[in-house]
Amino acid sequence: MSLTCGDAGHGTVHMREYSQNRALAHAGAGDGVQSPRPGDAPQQASTGPGRRRDSVQSVERALALVDVLARSAGSLQLTELVQQAQLNISTGHHLLATLVKWGYVARSPGRRYALGARGLHLAQAFLKQVDLPRRAQPHVDRIGEETGETVRLAVLQSDAVVTLLKHEGRHAVRVEAGEVGSVDAAHATALGKAMLAWLPEQEIRRILATRGMAAFTPNTFTDADLMIEELRLVRRHGHAVDREEYQPGVTCIGAAVRNHLGAVVGAISASAPSSRANEQHLALMRDSVMGAARALAVEFGEEGPQPTPAERAHHA
Repeated sequence: MSLTCGDAGHGTVHMREYSQNRALAHAGAGDGVQSPRPGDAPQQASTGPGRRRDSVQSVERALALVDVLARSAGSLQLTELVQQAQLNISTGHHLLATLVKWGYVARSPGRRYALGARGLHLAQAFLKQVDLPRRAQPHVDRIGEETGETVRLAVLQSDAVVTLLKHEGRHAVRVEAGEVGSVDAAHATALGKAMLAWLPEQEIRRILATRGMAAFTPNTFTDADLMIEELRLVRRHGHAVDREEYQPGVTCIGAAVRNHLGAVVGAISASAPSSRANEQHLALMRDSVMGAARALAVEFGEEGPQPTPAERAHHA
């Protein structure tokens, strides 16, 4: 990603490029697969005689544990988790041990549990079925039209940010989106931070340790503890900000797109030259990006917070 100058009338010719790795987003929109609808309550694992004969009780109970973790704001203690899943401690403990072994649940000190990184594998497989770029295209285009800035859609793949779709800004001085399929550092970009923020802390630390925390600018986070604190703020505010952390003179705002289980399926960002990123313009970028991310998440069944009247009018 870099700044570029040019004819403002020729800045949107790359609006519909797809990733070179077409396997990520080539299949149809989940033919034959029925996903839970927004607002549907998770089905509890029935233990009485009314339980369906074609269901497997241990599987139902394990999925109930995963669903409780997906709906929680963070990690849960064993007693909290089994209580919400309506299981006894012994049964819950044995099921969690298996889920931890397979990576679908992560255990931290103090007998606390959170979603595990294996969920990312399912999320990537899900992307192949739902054609993320096709679904995201109108939302990406809308952000570009509303802000005039460069917009990108990306996923977290192999611990790095991979661009699937881009929309070039229309201004003469704009941020160049780079190539579709390009790879960027997760710790230094708004897209990356928006997606990292929703992973378990131990998975975040693993990614930071594996990929390293190179300093691209004086503003880049290079300390894992400070990054963890930054990601807590990202979760609290619902968006991430790249304050010239990846490239001097470029400010970006990104928001994650999550499905009904809380898993991140991608992220959207808008990038502007810092010289144009005053408080008013940043607010416009933030509202546009967050509104689009929320609207796209609805397509994946995420319930999430309801948009404000202003956001509903803005994205009508």
